[in-house]
Amino acid sequence: MRTVAVLALDDVIPFDLSTPLEVFSRTALPDGSPAYRVVVCGERAEVGAGLFSVRLTAGLEALAEADTIIVPGTAQPHVPPSDRVLDALREAAGRGAVLASICSGAFALAATGLLDGRRATTHWIAADRFRALFPAVELDPDVLYVDNGALLTSAGAAAGLDLCLHLVRRDHGSETAAHAARLSVVPLEREGGQAQFIPSTHPVAPEGSELEPLLAWLDENCARELTVDDIAARAAMSTRTLNRRFRAQTGTTPLRWLHVRRVRLAQRLLEATGRPVDLIAGQVGFGSPTAFRDRFKRVVGTSPQAYRAAFRGERGRSSPEPPLG
Repeated sequence: MRTVAVLALDDVIPFDLSTPLEVFSRTALPDGSPAYRVVVCGERAEVGAGLFSVRLTAGLEALAEADTIIVPGTAQPHVPPSDRVLDALREAAGRGAVLASICSGAFALAATGLLDGRRATTHWIAADRFRALFPAVELDPDVLYVDNGALLTSAGAAAGLDLCLHLVRRDHGSETAAHAARLSVVPLEREGGQAQFIPSTHPVAPEGSELEPLLAWLDENCARELTVDDIAARAAMSTRTLNRRFRAQTGTTPLRWLHVRRVRLAQRLLEATGRPVDLIAGQVGFGSPTAFRDRFKRVVGTSPQAYRAAFRGERGRSSPEPPLG
């Protein structure tokens, strides 16, 4: 039987804390025996959890005995854990334990230095702060979870369920994981590379930037067939100057910005309408359905059809169709 230790830091997010407890404590092997021993531990006997506090049954010594350690998110992720906690996590990783985070728990894992040079994820809303604090980590805020073998990170809320079920599948196979998923009344099919369902965001220039008027114009005209020359002419710049200033102020190129904006618009249409995928491809400005599918997969991490099915459900009814602007 594998031991799972759930590390409750102060200001722990209750949903993140309860997710691994429910999944691992209720997972059974085919013969009906428990698949895991689960313990909740922390540095102190009691930790805050928003509107209430939680009394813990074990201290940090539980981390030394755990096969898997789950770090839930906290309401103040920018506040690093104590040196005792960080050292305990490093020691556990050094002896071969699996370390996994849920939501902003990735901040605690990153504070150990264990994620440096590795790919990781967290809740999309915390991405900018995470990058600022941990520039050595390769952050991918668009996916549900990232599996680096002995180090795993996941996005917010429901993605924690996906991560826990993924660990069950790794440990005990698909049949046991499928049974655990049925108990939680969630699908087992969501893979880590599937995109977080985030608002229609894209790189923006700082407020007051000279590119603001151009970005507003691109936003309104993204469905048009536009070239770099067209964009440069609108900005009254040479293409070379445009590319240089665009990258300096947005971190990307004009065409990449435009492609992301088109994909975000396509996501909105896939979520809210029943229009065919090929029709949406043309409406958002892609020259061919093949180019649209390829770009959508690069940006979102899944196909347009799979995104629509996951977001709305195969039999979901369409809402009133929104305008393209």
